[in-house]
Amino acid sequence: MSEPIRVLVTGAAGQIAYSLLYSIGNGSVFGKDQPIILVLLDITPMMGVLDGVLMELQDCALPLLKDVIATDKEDVAFKDLDVAILVGSMPRREGMERKDLLKANVKIFKSQGAALDKYAKKSVKNKTWKFVEGLPINDFSREKMDLTAKELTEEKESAFEFLSSA
Repeated sequence: MSEPIRVLVTGAAGQIAYSLLYSIGNGSVFGKDQPIILVLLDITPMMGVLDGVLMELQDCALPLLKDVIATDKEDVAFKDLDVAILVGSMPRREGMERKDLLKANVKIFKSQGAALDKYAKKSVKNKTWKFVEGLPINDFSREKMDLTAKELTEEKESAFEFLSSA
């Protein structure tokens, strides 16, 4: 069996990350022969929830899961990573415009990008990004995508504005 790879999942106490963790740990994502050290990152107020996620993973007794590290510290989470799955972000709150949400999340991803650059393995920093293709786009989805194109362009411009001023 090969050496374990370190896989980080951010927002690990959240619903999106939670839905990914079992598939990562059981070999569905990286292969049935690839041992995993799973690193779970979330914000300090979510550490109690993250402890519950950790216990659930331990209860699964997944043979490929060699270790699970739960933390709220970026330097611990990003250290010597092989793979980073960045799904943690601030959820949109009532009355919040997308622009406000983007501004808040830019801070999160900028900080995580800096931690990735500072602590992760060089192989993670080589600017190679992989996207997982989801379900095919149906007519309804295409219509929604077309309707939001202008809004996404505005968000992109706002993001560049925020990044250049931060």
